Amino acid sequence: VRILDNFTELTAELTAELTAELTARKKQYSFYRNKLLSFKEEETRVSKLGDVCDLKAGKAISAISISDEQTEEFFVPCYGGNGLRGYVKEPNQSGDKSIIGRQGALCGNVCYATGEYYATEHAVVVSNKGMFNDRFLFHLLVSKDLNQYKTAGAQPGLSVARLNDVVVPVPRMEIQNRIANVLDNFDAICNDLNIGLPAEIKARRKQYEYYRDLLLTFAESGSTVLTDRQTDRHDVICLLQYVFGYVELPLEAILVSLRTGLNPRKFFRLNTEDAENYYVTIRELQNNRVVFNDGTDRLNDEALRLCNNRSNLEAGDVLFSGTGTIGEVAFVSETPRNWNIKEGVYALKPRKEMISSKFLMYMLQSSNVRGKFLAKAEGGTVKSVSMKNLNNLIIPVPSLNDQERIIGILDRFDALCNDLSSGLPAEMEARQRQYEYYRDRLLTFKPLYKGKAEA
Repeated sequence: VRILDNFTELTAELTAELTAELTARKKQYSFYRNKLLSFKEEETRVSKLGDVCDLKAGKAISAISISDEQTEEFFVPCYGGNGLRGYVKEPNQSGDKSIIGRQGALCGNVCYATGEYYATEHAVVVSNKGMFNDRFLFHLLVSKDLNQYKTAGAQPGLSVARLNDVVVPVPRMEIQNRIANVLDNFDAICNDLNIGLPAEIKARRKQYEYYRDLLLTFAESGSTVLTDRQTDRHDVICLLQYVFGYVELPLEAILVSLRTGLNPRKFFRLNTEDAENYYVTIRELQNNRVVFNDGTDRLNDEALRLCNNRSNLEAGDVLFSGTGTIGEVAFVSETPRNWNIKEGVYALKPRKEMISSKFLMYMLQSSNVRGKFLAKAEGGTVKSVSMKNLNNLIIPVPSLNDQERIIGILDRFDALCNDLSSGLPAEMEARQRQYEYYRDRLLTFKPLYKGKAEA
């Protein structure tokens, strides 16, 4: 509730700020446009619009001939009394021209059409006779107050005859060009804002709705398993970890890679005369570590290189036995220099921004997760868990802070258990020696008399 309330407040504040920004930019644009298009009579020539332009109303078209959306069939823009009305099949106009709406409450609206298009009977197309820069003429008409030329009545309108009488300045062409350039740039900025800011507001609203539905869906279902698309979104994962304490992810979503070593039968021989490196199998995965012994197989340098090309072992990787004795694990504390792994021992390389290597190692040892991957084991006498099935294994992933806290506890437990496992046998051995000593003492009798014992 607190997260959603904060998000609601943030969205409302952002909407207000963006709306205020949009309003301010529009006012600023209008101010500069009107300043630039205000001419004194002695500074420039003035004319009636009908003397310097041809004004002509468009043609009527039925509503069923207009599509709201642009398609392959309906691809020609159609302009009416309030700008773009939709799309039609065939044009009746062409060229870059200003269009004035002439019918309805919004008559006097000015838009700019380019290329081929259709103008309805509610639109007046203004054709320049060569006295204007077309964009300057558009900005000029936008700035004009055309309300005074409207006809009175329940349905106001602008006739072509009245529009012909609109008085407009006609400055020199170089002045028109400069003004058109300035206003086009300003118009582009405002249009970007006009498109971008509402789009930003809409995007934030959609974002809020997404997170709201996500949180409430998970709260209702009690499940924290993400979809394939959601596993790629770090923001979603962090949010669910914060709210629910953890999120359930397939192993492949939290791994950089899942690799394995090589089988010597195909690529090299073990224990050759020049073999000085170790070939790690399941036997060497002991107590979360890689432990070598006299029975560990050996590799030469070329075989070591081939194995490393396959496994790409590095510090921080987690080893996992996928064949035979499934589920033995070890933490790679340093990048290996003189050893590598066999086929069937998997090297899991975690995404460090999502999961700690040690946490992953401990999680793979938990009875819950072990039950899951053992259920995926396949084969006859020697069973194995395929890399594909392991990648699809779902595990719970808390936040990194919680992972470190859990690791700290388990590391201390691990140290305690190792101390006990090494300490108790030594204690037992000492007690055994003590027992043997007293046993032998108790069972050793010295004769009472020298010489032959009597019956």
